[in-house]
Amino acid sequence: GQYMKRVLALALIAVFMSQPLQAQAAPTVASVQRDVDRLRTLAAEKYEAANEATIRIRALQKETGALEQREAIIQGELTVIGKVLAKIAISEYQGSGFGRTFELLFSSDPTQYLSDASVLDGVSKGYAKQLREFAATKQRVQATQLVLADRTSQLIAEKKRLDREINEAKAALVKAEKLLKSLSKADRERLLREEAARENKILSDSKGYAASYKGDNTRGSIALKFALAQIGDIYVWAAAGPTRWDCSGLTMRAFQKAGVSLPHSSRVQVKYGKSIAYSNLKPGDLLFFGKPISHVSIYMGGGKMVQAPRPGKKVEVVPLTKMFGRKPFVAARRL
Repeated sequence: GQYMKRVLALALIAVFMSQPLQAQAAPTVASVQRDVDRLRTLAAEKYEAANEATIRIRALQKETGALEQREAIIQGELTVIGKVLAKIAISEYQGSGFGRTFELLFSSDPTQYLSDASVLDGVSKGYAKQLREFAATKQRVQATQLVLADRTSQLIAEKKRLDREINEAKAALVKAEKLLKSLSKADRERLLREEAARENKILSDSKGYAASYKGDNTRGSIALKFALAQIGDIYVWAAAGPTRWDCSGLTMRAFQKAGVSLPHSSRVQVKYGKSIAYSNLKPGDLLFFGKPISHVSIYMGGGKMVQAPRPGKKVEVVPLTKMFGRKPFVAARRL
């Protein structure tokens, strides 16, 4: 019985070994297209996060510069008061030898020393005033230096965050390119043909929608007309015209045309204007998508919106839905 079992097992192994190993299935054109679109969208998300980091860096740099100037001014005031104190102390020393008042120059906490009534009795009111000013100015210097150190560390952290977001965006685009190269030449060419045909159809439809929009002289309408005039321009991260745009660069310039100043970040733009319900949208309203926010477009009316979506695409008009790809609609703002 044991012998027969071994023979049967060996026979099964032989049959298994004789079967050709199944090659790993080659990626299909459709699966590569889906993955490439997903990676390019991810890159756009990372780039929008980088836009926000850039704005925070500029604000911190401005604040740091102001703090450095403030510190220099206060240090100057401290020097002047210190010289006055030195003159008074020398004068007292020459008049009456070393007294307790001379110790004020070497006190780490002049205010505490001044709280001693016996010392105050022996010090003129002017001298006491100078010492209080010295102590208060010294505290202002120290407080400014603490805030400056805090802002500097925040600045370093934001710069690291910016580098990380940009590197992750670039990595996603490199991965997308590798996926395209993994296809056979014929499949790759077919994918590119299909993608071009799809984009040309979107471009043609977008131009038609843009030509049909009349609008008025409201801010939203002026901004919308500007955005629609950019149909067909390519997406480039951090670009804000004249012929290249990212999503928040397009909305920033569009509303600049209408006299409204916006920052170059969808995550910051959402803080401007007033909140509008999805059911009350009007042409010219800004639409925000993603958690956290990573995309902004402009409502056109008729269930359409104009946008600069992601790498590999152009400024276009597309249907508005509660989900833009995997990104949920999160807010609308009227400026």
